[in-house]
Amino acid sequence: MRLCLLPAFAALALTLVDASTLTPPVLPLIVRNPYLNFWFAHSRDVPWENWPMFWTGSTVGFAVMAAVPETKTVYPLLGRSQDFLRHSSSYNVSFPRYDGATFDASTTNLTYTIKDSDVRITLSFLSPITPTSTFRQSLPAGYLTCIVEGSTDVSIYMDINGEWVSGNRDNKIEWGLMRSEKSESSKTPIKTWSITRRHEQLLTEFFDHAEWGTIHVSAQADVEHQSGESNYIRRLFAENGSLKNKVDDSYRGIFEDEPVFAFSKTFKLGERAARSSEVATDSVLFTFALTQNPVVQFASARGLTLMRPLWASYFSTVHEMLQYHYDDYDTAAYLARNYSEQLAQDAYTSGSQDYQDIAALSARQVLGATQISGTPEDPIIFLKEISSNGNFQTVDVIFPAFPFFLYTNPQWLAYLLEPLLEHQLSGQYPNNYSMHDLGTHFPNATGHGDGNDEYMPVEECGDMLIMGLALVNALKDNTQPAFARTAPQGALALNIKPTERSPLVDAYGMDHTWEDMGTTGEKAAAKWVKRSYKLWKQWTGYLVRESLIPSNQLCTDDFAGWLANQTNLALKGIIGIKAMSEIANVVGEEAESKWYSNVAEEYIDKWQGFGLSRDKTHAKLAYTWYGSWTTLYNIFADALLCFHLPADTSSPKSSRFWNTEQLRISGAKDKKKSTFIPDEIYQMQSDWYHAVLQRYGLPLDSRHLYTKSDWEFFAAAVTSKKVRSEILQHVATWVNETVTDRPLTDLYETEGEGGFPGPDFMARPVVGGHFAFLALERACGGKASEGLRFLDEAPPAEINVEKVLMADIVENQVDMGEL
Repeated sequence: MRLCLLPAFAALALTLVDASTLTPPVLPLIVRNPYLNFWFAHSRDVPWENWPMFWTGSTVGFAVMAAVPETKTVYPLLGRSQDFLRHSSSYNVSFPRYDGATFDASTTNLTYTIKDSDVRITLSFLSPITPTSTFRQSLPAGYLTCIVEGSTDVSIYMDINGEWVSGNRDNKIEWGLMRSEKSESSKTPIKTWSITRRHEQLLTEFFDHAEWGTIHVSAQADVEHQSGESNYIRRLFAENGSLKNKVDDSYRGIFEDEPVFAFSKTFKLGERAARSSEVATDSVLFTFALTQNPVVQFASARGLTLMRPLWASYFSTVHEMLQYHYDDYDTAAYLARNYSEQLAQDAYTSGSQDYQDIAALSARQVLGATQISGTPEDPIIFLKEISSNGNFQTVDVIFPAFPFFLYTNPQWLAYLLEPLLEHQLSGQYPNNYSMHDLGTHFPNATGHGDGNDEYMPVEECGDMLIMGLALVNALKDNTQPAFARTAPQGALALNIKPTERSPLVDAYGMDHTWEDMGTTGEKAAAKWVKRSYKLWKQWTGYLVRESLIPSNQLCTDDFAGWLANQTNLALKGIIGIKAMSEIANVVGEEAESKWYSNVAEEYIDKWQGFGLSRDKTHAKLAYTWYGSWTTLYNIFADALLCFHLPADTSSPKSSRFWNTEQLRISGAKDKKKSTFIPDEIYQMQSDWYHAVLQRYGLPLDSRHLYTKSDWEFFAAAVTSKKVRSEILQHVATWVNETVTDRPLTDLYETEGEGGFPGPDFMARPVVGGHFAFLALERACGGKASEGLRFLDEAPPAEINVEKVLMADIVENQVDMGEL
C-alpha cells in the first residue's frame, strides 16, 4: 500500500526545517554531482552580499529578486543584482530583513521579511537524497521553491548566466526555450531554458567545471520569461515587476553583453488576503538540471566505454526526464524529508544537536562527488576525488566516505566498488595489490595499465577488504535502508512496460528489497564475494607479506609524506587480513578462513609490541619513532566489522536498523566474547585523545596541529561517551568559527583560526566519515556499540602528555630486532 500525500504537502513541509544551531561558512544550494554543484558563499553574511559559487569558489551568475509593485521597490534576495540596478525614478532598491538560513540533509532554506509589511519570502533549495530510490538519486537535477506569504502583491524573479555551463568565461554559448503541453505524461506544462557551449569539449574540464553538457532551468508554463543582456533584463524587472516573454537569439560569449536567462512570477496576494481572514500563501517551483551523455569514460571489462547516465535508460529524451523531474517534486520532497527526519533523529540520539547538523551538512557534499551510471539492472556509481587532485574512483577516498553509504543505503557501496572490481578482474591492472584509483583525473577512468598509480598498496588493500566485509555484513544482516520504502499516493509511475522494467525497481521507481526479488541478502552476499574472490585473496596475500612491518610508503594521509613502519597503517592491513578470514567463510573456504584468522591473531599480538609506547599510554606514529603519537582511527574497523562484540551475543533487542538475528559470518555464535583488539587499546586511545584535544578538535598525529575531520569521527566513534562528546563539541566550534570559505574542508588547523593548512581541501566526499557513529550503531545487529560500553565505566585518565612523550624518548633505545 502506498502512503497518502496531500497536495502541496512537500512544498510546505520544506519550510519547516528545524532551526540549525551551526553556522558553517558555506551552505549547499543545488548539489547533485561534481558539475551541478553550487553553494551559498559566505553563508554567515546576508545572501545578497556575494554571488553563489561553484564548489571551487568561482562565482556563478544566479540572481533572485523580489519586487513589491505597491511601493515600486525591488529587493535583492540572492546574488549581487543590486550592482546592476542604477538609480532610477521608476523603482527603489532596498534590502529585506534576512531572517537566516536553516538546513537539513537535503534542504537549505533562506528566509526574508519585507520591511514595514507582512510579506515573508522563503527560498527553499532541495537536492533530494532518496536512499530507497536509486533511480531518483540518479536524476542530475535539483529544485528551488520560492514561497511567499502576506497580504501585499509580490513578484519573484530568478536568472542564471552562462557560467553554469563552462569554467572558461571566454567561451561562446547557445540557448533556447522549449515549452511542453499538458498530456498523460506531463502533469504540469513547463517552459525550459536550455544553455550549452557552442563547441562542447567532451569529457573535458576547465578548472573543474565540465566543458560539455547542457544546463536546463524549468518553471511552470504560466511564468514570464526573457533572455538578454544582464543589466537590461534585471532593470526591466525592477521597473515593471515582470518580464516580456522574449528570447534574445543573438548567441555570444558568456560575458559578451552578458546574456542571462530569466523567469518571473507575480503573486496577487492582496486580492486573496482581502477575500480571507488568513494570510495568503503561494509558491513557484523552479528546477535546475545538467544533462550530459556520456557522463564518463570507463576502462570496463569490454574496453574503454563511454558510459551513459542511469536516467537515460528510463527516458527516451532529455525533455521527458525534465518533465518527469518537475512533476515528481512532491514524491522527491517526501522521500528526502523522510530521510532528513530519520537522520536528524538518529544523529541527535547518537551525539547531539551539533552532530545532527554536521551529519545533515555532510550528506549532500558526499553525493555531490558522484555520478550514477550503468543500467537499471546493474547501476554503477562513479566518484570524483574533488579538490585534492581529481582522481577517479580513489579507493582511499571511498573508504573514509563509506560510513555514509553503510548508513544511507549499503547497496550504493556495492555500486561504488563495482567499477574497481570489474576493471581489476579484467586483468587491466598489473600489480598484485589493489589499485589506488581508476584514472588520474575524472571523468576519464582510463586505468593505469603501467601500474604507476599513486603508491599506497597496504592502504588500498586494507581499505578494500574492510569495505568488502562491511558490505557483506550489511547484506547478510539484511540491513535495508531504514527509510520510506513505498512511494506516496499520487506518485508518478514510470512510463515503462512491466516486461521491460528492471527487477531492481517497482513501477514508481522505488528500489525493491531482496525479498521483493525472491532472494535474500545472504545469497546476494555470497554471489558478490564469489565473483571477485580471486581479488580478495590476492590482496590479502599482499597484506600477509607486507602489512605487519610496512615499508616506506604513503598512507591515505599522503599530504603528510612517506613514512616506514606506520603503526596505524599496519593496523589497517592486519584488520584487512582478519576481514578476509570472514570473507572466505562466505564462499565456504573454511581452511583458508582459519589460516587467515591465525595470521591476523599472530600479527595483532606482534603489532602491540611494535606500535604501542612502552608505558602503554598511546600508539606511536611509527614503530621506531619514540616520543610520537597518532590518532589510531583504523581501530574503528575492528568494532565495525563485529570483531569486538560484547560477552552476550544472544539475540539483541529490537532495532529499526536490522530485522534478522546478527551472527558473525564465521558462525561464532557460542563464544562468550568476540574481541580481536583488546579492550585496553580502546581505553588507552580514548584517554589519550582526551589529553591531546585542541581548540578545534583532535590533531591527526604529533607532527602537526592539523587534523582530518573524517578520521576524527572514526576515532571518536570508538571512545567513551565523554570523549566522543568532547571531540564533537570541539569540531562544532570549528564549524562555527573557521575562516575557511569553501564547502566543508576535511583538513584544517585545530588551533589559530581553524584555517586551511595547505593543501586546501574542500567539498570532498570524505565527509561521509562523519557518519561513523551512525554506521557503527547499525553494525552487527546493533551489537557493535554495545561492545564498547566498558569505555564508560570510568572517567578518562589524566595524562601529562609532554612528560609521557619525553620519557618515551629517554627510556627507549632503538632495538633493530625484527625491524
